[in-house]
Amino acid sequence: MNMMSATECLLQMCDEHLELEDYASGVPRWCTGCGDNAILAAVQRLCRDEGLRPEKTVFVSGIGCSSRFPHYMKTYGFHGIHGRALPIAEGIRMARPDLKVFVNTGDGDCCSIGAAHWIHAIRYNMNITVFLHDNQIYGLTKKQASPTSPIGTRSNTTPRGSYLEALNPLSVTLGVQNVSFVAQAVDWIPEVLFDIVKAAYQHKGLSFVRIVQRCPEWLPTSLDPWLHDPNKVLLLNHENGLQSSAGLSRVYKNQLQHDPANIDRAREIASSTDVVPVGILYRNPEVPCYEDLRRSDTLHTPELTRDGLNAELDKYTVWPREARAA
Repeated sequence: MNMMSATECLLQMCDEHLELEDYASGVPRWCTGCGDNAILAAVQRLCRDEGLRPEKTVFVSGIGCSSRFPHYMKTYGFHGIHGRALPIAEGIRMARPDLKVFVNTGDGDCCSIGAAHWIHAIRYNMNITVFLHDNQIYGLTKKQASPTSPIGTRSNTTPRGSYLEALNPLSVTLGVQNVSFVAQAVDWIPEVLFDIVKAAYQHKGLSFVRIVQRCPEWLPTSLDPWLHDPNKVLLLNHENGLQSSAGLSRVYKNQLQHDPANIDRAREIASSTDVVPVGILYRNPEVPCYEDLRRSDTLHTPELTRDGLNAELDKYTVWPREARAA
């Protein structure tokens, strides 16, 4: 029988209601108009609405503008090194299954130096919510082309324009074995952004959400065609996915009934270049989570961790002769 700790028991008895301010830490240093601000607001609202305990929640990041995210959440946080957010989050998930684990990563952090970790994290399908902040440029290091920069993007590393077609994070993710949840949001439709964030959190397994976001400093007009023309946004609706509100439907009339169980159709939609698909592309709750296949039900207490380390170190200990004889 699982025993509840004294702290958890007291928290449950108090049933404290938390407000948005209870999840806010410090003043964000992102540029005015940066899409990271909209993502932060959506995630803090999720924490409040779902009643996530700050001491039971952890945000993990790598390096980049998006990776400052843990600094602005009054929860546990781990600001890791470049490209390594996902393996860190996986380790936390294995050691502390009682925690809610989120990852905030950027188009360079995830799709460049962290690409191998990204692929294998999808395959492992651990119960982690991953937000890819994709502004299609390296913002923190002052405008270098990223793997998702559109062809022709002029930057400090591609002054004549980038030569390669942009990597499509949705198509890549949908092509990996054991994928279980893929969605896309845009920062300028906050209603749908929040709905997708909520659906991703409620999914058991690795939820991968690509969020197309604006960078007002280095690519101030690159997303204007999609931002100012609602017909260039394709809202995905379905009874097993998201449903657009009446108000949203009056503005965004380009909508598609898409069953998120259909991975082949999801791949077709993901490869679209004329419109930006927004919604849940794929969801399969039947994919097993790696931690459920490998982990025991016993929490890794400090005592168990110490005993485990001692047992491993004892294998290489050079014991005195009399101790070996005994």
